[in-house]
Amino acid sequence: MELKKENCEITIDMLLIVHPEKRRTVQRDRQTDPAASLQCRGFQGIGNGNRRRQKFEGNELRGNVAQTQHHQQTQVITSYDNEGTHLTVEIHPRNKTPQLLKKFSFDKRFQGDRNGNTRPQQPGGKDAHAYPWDRSSLKSMPLDLRQFEKLDAYASKVEVKSGLEELVKDLLQEAHTDLEKVRAIWVWICHHIEYDIVAAQEKDRRSYKPTDILQSQKSNCDGYAELFEKMCRLAGVHCMTVAGYSKGYGYQTGQSFSGEYDHAWNAVYLEGRWHLLDSTWGSGLVDPATTKFTFIYNEFYFLTHPALFIEDHFPDNKNWQLLKPVQSLRQFETNMYHKSEFYNKGMLSAHPETSVIKTDGKATISIESCSPTLFMFMLNGKQENGIMTFKKNGMKLEVYPQTTGTHKLQIFAKGTSDLYSSVLEYTLECNSVDRSIQLPSELHQPVGPSWFSEQAGILKPSHPDPIIHTKDGRCSISFGVEEGISVLASLHGDEKITEETQRRYIFQLHGEKRTELKVQLPYAGKFALKIFAKKRLDPGNYVFIFNYLLCCSNTKVKWPVFPESFGNWGQDNELLEPLSGVLPANRNIPFKLKLHGVAEALVKGQDTWPLTLSQDGYWEGTCNTAGCREVYVMVLENANHNFYSYILKYKVTAQ
Repeated sequence: MELKKENCEITIDMLLIVHPEKRRTVQRDRQTDPAASLQCRGFQGIGNGNRRRQKFEGNELRGNVAQTQHHQQTQVITSYDNEGTHLTVEIHPRNKTPQLLKKFSFDKRFQGDRNGNTRPQQPGGKDAHAYPWDRSSLKSMPLDLRQFEKLDAYASKVEVKSGLEELVKDLLQEAHTDLEKVRAIWVWICHHIEYDIVAAQEKDRRSYKPTDILQSQKSNCDGYAELFEKMCRLAGVHCMTVAGYSKGYGYQTGQSFSGEYDHAWNAVYLEGRWHLLDSTWGSGLVDPATTKFTFIYNEFYFLTHPALFIEDHFPDNKNWQLLKPVQSLRQFETNMYHKSEFYNKGMLSAHPETSVIKTDGKATISIESCSPTLFMFMLNGKQENGIMTFKKNGMKLEVYPQTTGTHKLQIFAKGTSDLYSSVLEYTLECNSVDRSIQLPSELHQPVGPSWFSEQAGILKPSHPDPIIHTKDGRCSISFGVEEGISVLASLHGDEKITEETQRRYIFQLHGEKRTELKVQLPYAGKFALKIFAKKRLDPGNYVFIFNYLLCCSNTKVKWPVFPESFGNWGQDNELLEPLSGVLPANRNIPFKLKLHGVAEALVKGQDTWPLTLSQDGYWEGTCNTAGCREVYVMVLENANHNFYSYILKYKVTAQ
């Protein structure tokens, strides 16, 4: 039958098929093309046979719809056949909402295809997440990963027996909900399919069929996505493959994107909403140095929050960003790229938020994290020309490039393992150099005390700031020390001195619960004062904890070393004078020390001079340096013994 219409549309709905033995509901196949013929699942136009009964609502139609009372009036035709099929046709004005859509309400989130199958519609407003990230979760839906422990262990060990259908069937033995099905498929692919780095290097985007992938267990990103989609469909889960640009293997900070899309990933429909995942990047990574793929499972790319997913995935269709507002390609190119490990290790934000920093000699970067984290950095592949300080919730870094031009800055973070992972990369464009800032090459990170030094047993420092300025080249630093902890310090400048001498410019005074470091600089400049610690009963070596940056601009400074101390120098001893480890020849030198638990004290040069104990508890006396090259301070710890111990050593200048 032919329907003639002017300014009208036809809406056809297949509503219900009823068979004598069973009932089955088929989603509607709606067609709004004005020129559409009346065909729906094999039924020809209404009026083809005499078995159908027709019920007319509105104007009556006979044979052809030749006339209507008014073009703006809605007409509804309902037809039945002997098998119980129910077909309803509505003719309505173009600018009017079809009444059938109001009367017969299916889930609007789904649409049908010509085969009667249903699939979710393209993402819309209900799928969109707010941008920028609200820090609520790394995931796009509430997840407790502990609930997947048993399923993950099972799915990762499932082996391919014959084909894809049997594999999916085996995986679903422990998966019941759509979420569990998606998880099982995700875990299996991430643990069994290797990225084909050879094909990637050859820029070969050939098609990988699922059967070939199962056999070779290798694929490119297109194959990963196609395999994931196919397995989801076999599991009865709606899934789509999304193509677009990515900041993956070979990406250079700040690069632009154009031409053919270089990556593919998936969107899955769970609990009434679309979600994003990337099984290629969830399976492992490629080492740029060796160009080899390594299986390293990455949880981050499973149902990733869209505001985080957009940092390294830009879809060909903006709707698949699942964001409000959507981001432009230019924003994708210029926005800061936080690697997945940035979020995996608990970091929240970084400043500046652009990947390219223009500087006139100094660049400052800060990171906020949700818990104390260890960081390190590399400027052009070296740990130099920077000052990094740790905060309880992040870190601050100041870098001073020593040449103009472009520099690569990498920032690494350490999690629960002993390995540092790259979390951020910046490109520094340096227009000029600050020559007044030349840091000592031995300045390691971190600089200044922090939660990390507290964790090592060094508490309440007298100087909480990382940089100490001194006008006369001397300073005194003290801090509390937990019981059972030993502390060691050394001084490092750019002029090479022996390891023994490095420690001689520092004189340590140990109190019961506090340690003092007296420091004298050998010349003007910048120095790294390194602090080491270890458990006193631990036979191992001292471990570096942090350092201070000492700065002195007074060119007249030229302090000698402190006297050398020996093991019998008591923990609570105190040296007041002489502090210089080098004494002038042919002089009377006064000595004043506080020594605990000794019966006698003396100074030995060419002759021996006893020290007497004053009323205020100091051992005092005078020594003449004539005729000797070295002077020692000696103590008798027990009055019943006659054995003296060396505790300090001084050198005497040549005559």
